[in-house]
Amino acid sequence: MTTSNINPEMLQDSRVEGSDGQNIGKVGQVYVDNQTGQPSWVAVKTGWFGTSESLVPLDTASIDGDIVRVPYDKDMIKDAPHYEVDVPLSETDEQELYAYYGLDFRSYVDTVGTNGVTAERSPSIGHTEHGGEYLTRSEEQLHVGTETVQTGRARLRKFVVTEEQTVTVPVSHEEVRLVREPLEPGEAVGDATIEEAASDVTLTEERLIVSKETVPVEKVGLATETVTEQQDVTESVRKEQIEFDDGSGTSYTDKRLADDKVPPTR
Repeated sequence: MTTSNINPEMLQDSRVEGSDGQNIGKVGQVYVDNQTGQPSWVAVKTGWFGTSESLVPLDTASIDGDIVRVPYDKDMIKDAPHYEVDVPLSETDEQELYAYYGLDFRSYVDTVGTNGVTAERSPSIGHTEHGGEYLTRSEEQLHVGTETVQTGRARLRKFVVTEEQTVTVPVSHEEVRLVREPLEPGEAVGDATIEEAASDVTLTEERLIVSKETVPVEKVGLATETVTEQQDVTESVRKEQIEFDDGSGTSYTDKRLADDKVPPTR
């Protein structure tokens, strides 16, 4: 199915599929031609959380149910020129977009006319079961995720330091002392003569012997542990509000948290 005679409401929340079959994103808003009222461009929500919108032409698109197939890949669509939200496209804007996608802008102007080269966003309008119209109110929702990134490195190394140690060790040595013992009467001690003589005694002592031995004393390693903490994320989000005019010149703004009742019409 082509985009000719397509109601813009049919494209709301459709899924855009690229030339390689990759899912590009969902249709956010539909741009309709001022002259024909037919959709000319769709804003595709791209990015992780659909926070960025890129414009895609519908001239070369085909529609299959809720899938809009375009002959462009995701990178090309994401790099397309971006314009301010809720502001109609000017002729210069469309010329820039047509040039980016390699389309013939002059052929489009000759077909539609010079009054049809600007486009504006189409509101999300539906119909109730009683035949009345309704607006779909949208708002941005904040989605926060986490990713693991490297913040630093820890290194384990060893180095040598020298310190003084004092150990007290008992050591002994021999000393000479004079010992006198009186003889008992009649105790034989050999011939008693007066002469010079000498007697030797060998003395000993303990001396310190110092040696060092390298021995393992402990194992030291690195380990990681996960510490979870709470962090607040503050970000601005937009939302739409509904204003109700009962025809008397008085307007009411939708305050869902304060009052969910719609003022009666006169």
